[in-house]
Amino acid sequence: MKTGTHRLPMALRGYERGQVDALLDRIRITLNGARKPADPSSDGITADDVRATRFDIVLRGYEPRAVDELLQECIRELQAAAPIGRRAGRPRVHPGWLIGWIQNTRFTGAGMRTGYDVRDVDAFLERVITGLRGTAPPVTARNVREIVFRTVRFGPGYDEREVDAFLIQLAGALERR
Repeated sequence: MKTGTHRLPMALRGYERGQVDALLDRIRITLNGARKPADPSSDGITADDVRATRFDIVLRGYEPRAVDELLQECIRELQAAAPIGRRAGRPRVHPGWLIGWIQNTRFTGAGMRTGYDVRDVDAFLERVITGLRGTAPPVTARNVREIVFRTVRFGPGYDEREVDAFLIQLAGALERR
């Protein structure tokens, strides 16, 4: 966010400048990841916090329409920077649905190309399923992103691109659990 580069226009009756500036500072600090430990107002702020903020109307304040437009831009940036599970439009995923999705996934064989070892991929996905059922330690999105499978040239192997694309989706689903 480039709040330092924005010069908000003034209005005869507008938003109280100190309140707007304080909110923009909190947004900037959150987006930049810098926090001042001694300053309680430097706590991270969410898009919902910005939406809920109301300003006093005073003489010689910031022009409300310009502030509202800037805050809408800030809300979009905060939503994009939020953890995936907290982003708008990303509903939580039910473990039962996730288990069915994993079990019904089929990968194309690698054919004559190098592919991921079928046994490794199948064993890992079974481990994810048992974790979702609660009969084994849960597999995290990070575990999914960091998994490395052996590759095979001649033998049963899955298409690497298909498996990689599936694992990206699986990691995202596990984050929304």
